[in-house]
Amino acid sequence: QVQLVESGGGLVQPGGSLRLSCAASGFTFSIYPMSWYRQAPGKERELVAYISVAGGRTNYADSVKGRFTISRDNAKNTVYLQMNSLKPDDTAVYYCKRHGSDYWGQGTQVTVSS
Repeated sequence: QVQLVESGGGLVQPGGSLRLSCAASGFTFSIYPMSWYRQAPGKERELVAYISVAGGRTNYADSVKGRFTISRDNAKNTVYLQMNSLKPDDTAVYYCKRHGSDYWGQGTQVTVSS
């Protein structure tokens, strides 16, 4: 069955960095675009970043452009989210998703606080 397992979240100070990973299994990873979403307390889940099947095309939410980078390693069935210059407003549970489907990971908590 399809499984998406996120890791790499944690507590970081403003201005710091984190790298999230999402390990995929149960499907042919290399033929699906992938996405990262996040959900902050009391807010709707929002799309953060998208990557095409070969990684040649990426899109980002305006709020993270220039700070976050999505990438993928199809040999490792893994999608990453490098997050730099983190702000308190980036605090949320981050989820990876097989784009265009309803398959989600369990999420990983990112807390940006001093």
